[in-house]
Amino acid sequence: MPSLSAPPVPRPAVATRPGAASGRGVLRAAVATWFGVAMLGQLAFAAYVVGLYGGAALSGQAAHWNRVTPRAWVPGEPVGNLVFASHVAFTVAILLGGLIQLLPPLRRRAPALHRWNGRLYLAAAVVLALGGIAMLLTRGTVGGIAQQAGTAVNGLAILACAALAWRAARAGRTAEHRRWALRLFLCVGGVWFFRIGLMAWLMVFQAPVGFDPTSFSGPFLTVLAFAQFLLPLLVLEGVLRAEAGARPGARRAMAAVVFALAALTALGVAGAVMGMWLPRL
Repeated sequence: MPSLSAPPVPRPAVATRPGAASGRGVLRAAVATWFGVAMLGQLAFAAYVVGLYGGAALSGQAAHWNRVTPRAWVPGEPVGNLVFASHVAFTVAILLGGLIQLLPPLRRRAPALHRWNGRLYLAAAVVLALGGIAMLLTRGTVGGIAQQAGTAVNGLAILACAALAWRAARAGRTAEHRRWALRLFLCVGGVWFFRIGLMAWLMVFQAPVGFDPTSFSGPFLTVLAFAQFLLPLLVLEGVLRAEAGARPGARRAMAAVVFALAALTALGVAGAVMGMWLPRL
């Protein structure tokens, strides 16, 4: 027998943005925000490196490098001095090349440029890592053995990520290549992460908590020497897993973490520019 009750009144459809319910949109926005902050910060660091080391070299005062990096210029050691100069030059090249390589419009509209810039980026990363390890072994650096060990492990991580990114690209495994290229970008940025991490720490506590500024050693700097590349890699793994997973809540939680790190990165960049880079130029 047919029902005599009134038919249900259809509810108007509510338009939702694609990805809004899944959390993908907010995660992409968080990643784009962090990348924008990092891009500005790395450009500022590249300008600082060119102005400081390049300016001193062009004016015939390469010995001024030692005011920032002990034993960067040693009279009578042309090979070691050339290694350091090359390290500085490749630092600038790799900062700029990495930022260009991660721009989505370049990959879509100029794939050939993306491939050639990628090859140069990989080569520069290998030279940078080998040069950094060589300088650690021959000239050392500030801080203790633990800090130097962290920097050396960072260099080895660069070499490993470069090799795996190259192998995946050669095999045509695009998704795998993308993941290793992102890991390489973060490992290469270890020196930059160390500086902005240090300045963010100082701006928060307004004092050198956890380390001695005279000897530039202490537990905080030891942790930072390893966190400069391990922490960004950990966050990246979280983002990659959130992207691939099916839980919207996980994506939103990861987006909140990335937004917070973008704010912390901005704080560190501002501190580095005002307290470290501009005063030395």
